[in-house]
Amino acid sequence: MAELPMGKGVSAGKIASNVQKKITRAQEKVLQKLGKADETKDLAFEEGVINFNKQLVEGTKLQKDLRAYLAAVKAMHESSKHLYECLDDMYESDWYGKKDVDSLLEDSDLLWTDFHQKLVDHALISMDTYLGQFPDIKARIAKRDRKLVDYDSARHNYAAVNKGKKKEGIKITKPASLLERAAPGWAQGILSAHNVAQTNLTRSQAEEELERAQKVFEEINIDLQEELPSLWNSRVGFYVNTFQSVAGLEEKFHREMGKVRTPAQPHQLTELYGYVLNISCNLISIYRKKKNIPSSFYQYDAPATANLLDMDLDSLQAATTPAAQVKTMHDYNATDSDELELKAGDVVLVMSYENPEEQDEGWLMGVRESDWVQNKDLGKKGVFPENFTQRM
Repeated sequence: MAELPMGKGVSAGKIASNVQKKITRAQEKVLQKLGKADETKDLAFEEGVINFNKQLVEGTKLQKDLRAYLAAVKAMHESSKHLYECLDDMYESDWYGKKDVDSLLEDSDLLWTDFHQKLVDHALISMDTYLGQFPDIKARIAKRDRKLVDYDSARHNYAAVNKGKKKEGIKITKPASLLERAAPGWAQGILSAHNVAQTNLTRSQAEEELERAQKVFEEINIDLQEELPSLWNSRVGFYVNTFQSVAGLEEKFHREMGKVRTPAQPHQLTELYGYVLNISCNLISIYRKKKNIPSSFYQYDAPATANLLDMDLDSLQAATTPAAQVKTMHDYNATDSDELELKAGDVVLVMSYENPEEQDEGWLMGVRESDWVQNKDLGKKGVFPENFTQRM
């Protein structure tokens, strides 16, 4: 019969001990399933394990989808690069804006590369780190299950030894073997004492084994009882941070790409845009006068120049549109004296803050259109949350 191979530093005694543990655990599980032995239960811990497995499945799926998203970003980068390379090859050198096309190709490539790298740094690496803690905890949960079976087995063995000792105590006054019967009277007492000592030794060993199994189980059990709820609660903050990172990087990427994809227009087109711009501003001015709406509802008047090349492009939108005319989508109950009381359907004329530094993020200042039409009074102006309204 071939001998079992032994690894470096592994003795035959160690292998035998491990085999014996597996046999003992298998016997204990069979007895528990047959109802011959009771099983230690911890419902709170079992619920924690259910949550752990659910969290692992969710995290693994998110990691898979995030990797697929990154692969799509990389594929889109390559497709975009090939498209702009084709455009650059076809664009003849004497055509207007050749330098802009060359710059578009280079800048677009840099933005795609930066977008992909930041997704890796701020989302994927965090995702991998988050999931990296699960294998160790999963292994310790499996180890706890094994140690629980060892503890139950030691507990049952200790109970069986104690029960056997009581029965032995009843029979100890009668000779139980041929050796005791053949021994003279004075020697029978010595043999009986030896049997009692052997029984006490077995009981002591069973007690020591129980204490050792209980200690090992409780050490790993206490650690997991603390870690599992903490890990479960951490998922919310992690998911929020992950999606915020992805959404923020997406928003920035598209904003920067929008700037890159707006090359300089020919001089004739800028003059045409300037002409249309002035017409728009004049129409707004006529509407404002007709409705008796003061200029404070508008951030700027019409620009003096008709050439976009001479304009401040950062103020282009502010120069052509009112701060807003918005419609209330939900009732809003004012909680302070400087706030507007709004009902769903109210139209609010938005005003500029006299001091922009006083404006809080997500809040606008304005007056209800009905109040303005009736009273022409700005004294009823107030602030209100922007997310309760919709631009008209």
